[in-house]
Amino acid sequence: MSGAAQTGLEFPTIDAVADALRYGGYLADEATATTAYLAARLGRPLLVEGPAGTGKTELARAMAEVTGTRLVRLQCYEGLDETKVLYEWNYRKQLLGLQAARDAEGTLRAELEDIFSEAFLLPRPVLDAIRSPEPVVLLIDEIDRVEMETEALLLEVLSDFQVTIPELGPIRAVTRPFTVLTSNATRELSEALKRRCLYLWLDYPSPEREHAIVMAKVPGIDATLASQVVQTVQAIRAMDLRKRPSIAETLDWAATLVELALDPADAAVVAATLGTLLKHRADHIEVRRELGVDIGD
Repeated sequence: MSGAAQTGLEFPTIDAVADALRYGGYLADEATATTAYLAARLGRPLLVEGPAGTGKTELARAMAEVTGTRLVRLQCYEGLDETKVLYEWNYRKQLLGLQAARDAEGTLRAELEDIFSEAFLLPRPVLDAIRSPEPVVLLIDEIDRVEMETEALLLEVLSDFQVTIPELGPIRAVTRPFTVLTSNATRELSEALKRRCLYLWLDYPSPEREHAIVMAKVPGIDATLASQVVQTVQAIRAMDLRKRPSIAETLDWAATLVELALDPADAAVVAATLGTLLKHRADHIEVRRELGVDIGD
């Protein structure tokens, strides 16, 4: 494989990726480790799609942590535009520069530095990652929240790892950032974006994997309690809910049961601690109904 296309994150094998992530507290399945390895080796962006709370953002954080690289995060939201994604000009500094360059008669001195130079540029997360001389992990989080026009701004970055500024020309990455885009699949992303990326669907974990995550992440929990927690959470996820419990919420609930020495096999205990698992009133009502617990007011 050509070294010029790589991201600077060094992993000799797929197993090395899985081992490094595990050491950092992220338990990756085979598909995740394989796709992350290929993204690093081929220098391709990685689009990770799936339900909220399945570890998409955490994968990028873990990759940065285990490789000792800086994490550059762009949190996407509706209304995000070029000045928050790529760059903008420091208009105040430009104005001050123009004022300082005028002589007593108000004429601009010939030695005035071009106000559309890098000295007056304010890089936003994507350009920051592109210009970094050291390897970085670029996280473009919840790309499905932005409009199609903003999504299109990223196509040049995702294909050529460069940003073209009309006044300066293209600024190309010296070292390609390890780029992770996450999506909760709330809307269909463009084919143009998808074909520039490797793709990973990250679903809720299997019972075995979730059990391993609980054992690794919750201090003081024993295997029996972890099994009961996972069995209950998996059953709740199968219900008709507005928002199914995430992995993080499973961990919160497990930690609650350990802290309070509660039994998850008791339906009343489950009902009393639902606030750690579910964040919508309608979901609380549905789970209580399924458990046969009095819904109350």
